[in-house]
Amino acid sequence: MASYRIAPGVAAALANFTLPERLGFGTVAAPVMFQADFTDGAWNAGELLPYGPIEILPGARALQYAELVFEGMKAYRVAHEWPNFFRPEENWARLFRSAERLSMAPVPEALFFSAINAVAGACSALVPRASGRSLYLRPFLFGTESGYLLRNSTSFRFMVIANPVEVYAAGSIRVSIERTDVRAAVGGVGAAKAAANYAASLRASSAAVARGLTVALWLDAREQRWIQELSGMNVFAVIDGALHTPSLDGAILPGVTRKSLITLSQHLGFAVHERPIALDELLMQIESGRCTEVFACGTAAIVSPISALVEADGRQFVPTRTDTVAAQLREALLAIQERRAPDPFGWTRDVAPFSAL
Repeated sequence: MASYRIAPGVAAALANFTLPERLGFGTVAAPVMFQADFTDGAWNAGELLPYGPIEILPGARALQYAELVFEGMKAYRVAHEWPNFFRPEENWARLFRSAERLSMAPVPEALFFSAINAVAGACSALVPRASGRSLYLRPFLFGTESGYLLRNSTSFRFMVIANPVEVYAAGSIRVSIERTDVRAAVGGVGAAKAAANYAASLRASSAAVARGLTVALWLDAREQRWIQELSGMNVFAVIDGALHTPSLDGAILPGVTRKSLITLSQHLGFAVHERPIALDELLMQIESGRCTEVFACGTAAIVSPISALVEADGRQFVPTRTDTVAAQLREALLAIQERRAPDPFGWTRDVAPFSAL
């Protein structure tokens, strides 16, 4: 694939950007972004350009039919001068699978890495240096063809934007048990990182926030008995000293952090069980003390301890511990991500050098 183009204004956009002291999560936009288009059956090499508005036809299928998939990943610059990614090949593979599930033109691996390296490399000096901070990258793919026929677009756009960020959710979270709405069903697009999945979760998530809680916990669509995941995070429970997490059933998003924690936990000596977990069984185990801890995980939050699971009627199920195993795993994983500790799994990867300006 040919080298991407660098648009006029990129150097000025980078030179004029100042990293603010307070970052939040997703509120500070990096000054550049990447864009490539799929037309006439082929991808072009793409372009690095200043961050700003994009043009899209009002009838584009991304807007009309949610023909959009995306990824979330980070670049770190803590223990080394040059930034590094964490398992970026997993993000490309999942974006590829998501595109296939929605019958979209998948992004070639070479284009994906060209794009994330262009953005992270250009922004290398802007990647925060403090532990817990990073450059969050959002690669996304959407249909650009206008029309109302229920078929896929024949033209697509792939973009990468980025944000210097802090940890998504610091401290413990309180979770609303959702027993009415459904996020995803087996046979649907739950295992794809598709915009539609997140749209389906917004009502329950907003209702949880309105109640003073953090996020919703989702159950399976058929029986509304089996735990799936939180809105945007996978779930683990510590039961009788072992880690338990819902097995992937085709409706649960296969999280990169989830996959990493399973490997890391086993490396640290924990027994890990991937299995169907009934919500009512888990609640009884919390009440009896067999389940001592529950936590969530994802790229944005890394590992978030759960201090309470809360029913619609206000009943709360509070584990005896809040942040013991979770804290151990969070620090062990973050230390690898930030290269403050050895990486026995080969998970980290340098951002490619950027010298095209």
